[in-house]
Amino acid sequence: MSVEEHRRFAPAALGFAVVTVSDSRSEREDTSGDTVRRLAAAAGHHLEVSALVKDDVAAIRRALAEILATPGIDVVVVTGGTGFAPRDLTIDAALPLFERRVEGFGELFRMLSFRQVGAAAMLSRAAAGLALGRAVFLLPGSPKAVALAMEELILPEAGHLIAQARKV
Repeated sequence: MSVEEHRRFAPAALGFAVVTVSDSRSEREDTSGDTVRRLAAAAGHHLEVSALVKDDVAAIRRALAEILATPGIDVVVVTGGTGFAPRDLTIDAALPLFERRVEGFGELFRMLSFRQVGAAAMLSRAAAGLALGRAVFLLPGSPKAVALAMEELILPEAGHLIAQARKV
């Protein structure tokens, strides 16, 4: 089957969850989470859960475990904590939950980011994987980076990824 044929069998409307990881942002200041919510809704998807979590491995894992156990969730987008600062703990917290990694996501994200920010793109540890049949995307906290990932990678392929992951 061609990529186009695969996409025809993919679900058109997905249930999204958004997790913002930050020690400094409040719900009112969650511009990255707002970007995910706005773009997902504009693409015809629905928001099931939204959470703001501190930069703490246990808190991040707990939030992800609760979300992954929630019916109706297909895609989890986590923003923040994917760099190299000492408090950037999202990758460390989330990777052990992945059953399979989507290696190409991080590679493509950094390639696209390079066009915008140059060599600083290598400082992103953005990643994606599958956990309990859901696609989980770990993004930087920058609204511009979130928009790039959503528009260029997540929204065009999330349905396709979910269809492949849940194939029997």
